[in-house]
Amino acid sequence: MPPNEQRILIAMKKIRLFTLPNFITLGNLFCGAMATVSALVYEDLTMAFWLIVAAAVCDFFDGMVARLMGISGPLGVQLDSLADDISFGLAPSAVLFVIFGQVNNGQLPEWVAYTVFLFAAFAALRLAKFNIDEEQHTEFRGLPTPAATLYVVALGWSVEQGGLMANLNPWGVLITAWVLAAVMVSNIPMFSLKFKGFGWKGNELRYLFMAFSLALLLVFGVESFLLIIGAYIAISSTLAEINRSKS
Repeated sequence: MPPNEQRILIAMKKIRLFTLPNFITLGNLFCGAMATVSALVYEDLTMAFWLIVAAAVCDFFDGMVARLMGISGPLGVQLDSLADDISFGLAPSAVLFVIFGQVNNGQLPEWVAYTVFLFAAFAALRLAKFNIDEEQHTEFRGLPTPAATLYVVALGWSVEQGGLMANLNPWGVLITAWVLAAVMVSNIPMFSLKFKGFGWKGNELRYLFMAFSLALLLVFGVESFLLIIGAYIAISSTLAEINRSKS
């Protein structure tokens, strides 16, 4: 057997498929798949919201558990991106598609609704870029896909529950999809919520933003995600402009 093939076989034997972090990541994918079905088949956007929240929780804990267990590796990185593309790419696009159908009422041609799947395509680009971009260890470049997705599913919840966005029109749905897709693949620096220890110094913005988000969540409930993600984009963009003007 050629040496290259021997090395490949040895590497494959060392790959551990069935680990706790991988099962958590698959939980992310499962929730995203169910959210897609909930939206497209049952048009249940409230259930889709909670399934995406569950997917986001899995996405948060899989990497943490992998690091605590000392078993992080390239397989987990690839699996995480594949799961995220379902939960934070396809599922929110399905929610946008259903919202468009619910609010359109013949105002725009039905085929226009398919353009919301640009969200899924650009989410895939965002995830692929993140995997190879060495500049995104301390801050993000472009809006993270989970943040964009939380905005979308909160929008769906609001429309279905007759909340703040009950009177959304089809153009609003399309513009939301297109703008979020563009911001995901943009080079706008977005501050990360990953803490550098638990001290105040160096984490000032993170603590203040978390306190602000908690206050909104207590006041507005689920719909607070619309305000939180909007504020996150606005604050990040403003800070980026300030830093650019100083340089």
